[in-house]
Amino acid sequence: MSIDLSYRPEVVELVAKTEAFIAEHVLPVENEFHGDITAAGGDDIRRELNAKAREAGVFAPHAPVEFGGLGLDMSDRAPVFEAAGGSTFGPVALHIGAPDEGNVHMLAHIADDRQRQLYLAPLASGEVRSGFAMTEPSPGAGADPNALNTLAVRVDGGWKINGRKRFITGADGAGFFIIMARTSGAAGDRGGATMFLAPADREGISVDRHVHTTDKSMIGGHCEMTFTDVFVPDEDVLGAVDEGYRYAQVRLGPARMTHVMRWMGSAVRAHRVALDYVDQREGFGGRLGDLGMIQQMVADNEIDLAAARSLLVRACWELDQGSHASDATSIAKTFGAEAFTRVVDRSIQMCGGLGVSEDFPLTRLANELRPFRIYDGPSEVHRWAISKRAVGRARKTRTGN
Repeated sequence: MSIDLSYRPEVVELVAKTEAFIAEHVLPVENEFHGDITAAGGDDIRRELNAKAREAGVFAPHAPVEFGGLGLDMSDRAPVFEAAGGSTFGPVALHIGAPDEGNVHMLAHIADDRQRQLYLAPLASGEVRSGFAMTEPSPGAGADPNALNTLAVRVDGGWKINGRKRFITGADGAGFFIIMARTSGAAGDRGGATMFLAPADREGISVDRHVHTTDKSMIGGHCEMTFTDVFVPDEDVLGAVDEGYRYAQVRLGPARMTHVMRWMGSAVRAHRVALDYVDQREGFGGRLGDLGMIQQMVADNEIDLAAARSLLVRACWELDQGSHASDATSIAKTFGAEAFTRVVDRSIQMCGGLGVSEDFPLTRLANELRPFRIYDGPSEVHRWAISKRAVGRARKTRTGN
């Protein structure tokens, strides 16, 4: 059986166009503002870069063609998103950053015709941004989604939602939210969650504060929110009542992989900065790149990047086959998050003093990459899930049950 790992010519061309766009239009802005999207202008710079991305033909490569995107599947997204990730502002510029990219993907698969026109169309075009409101303060939902505390109670014509959320990416300035709330059972029970759509200006929705984190490139920040008697009509229930967790799987696996794609670009950039430096820096009677200890770090970076890319390709293939790819996405996400941290740390070490200076982008890349070991599921939770499924398969093989 032959396996073809090549990309179609049009995808190869799109990658080249994306790399050129990032180099010409995005990296200069990121460098000027040291990777802080708020300091660079927030939504104003987003709209400016989105317009340039449209002109360059690289805007919204993931979005459905009918809504102005390029309609790439998961496998074809990988090299394009990686190219965009060469700048921490790249995902914002191409409109492929979290949470909007994942919300576009989910709405395209789940929303009904009315919801697609009302919510998906303006999101896919970049007219508005969005938020995915699931994570809560303790003792609510976090790494354990079954701890969901936010309640939605049925009322005349719809539902009223009450609860608090935390770490809601993009909340400040979002046009609408997808809200995960409990519609049956109690906190700790499996299932019983429903997803709701609500415009950001709906009465009772409050963005209370930014939770300041080490990463500075995600537009709209990571915010705490309060939902107080927020009314959502029945027509804005996304999917079926009590099936929110099942529908969320449409989003979560692909979103984990697009995180890997984007941050792969950052890790590759860090590695290239280090390679350029050690190939030129003189010391100890030659160039640093000719020293054995440096060569080991270079080789380990190459190995981590190659392994992460291979796991990503496998997971994307499974997703494109219609599988939930639970194991493949957890494995790729966990390995990628940890490998990219190792890559940027070695790159800093190879560059010495310049590695921890603002002359090089490495420390800000480290600050962007470190949260990935937590975002979209901590590494420990993914390891637990991988192990649980493996033991379950072994038990079924042994006992037949």
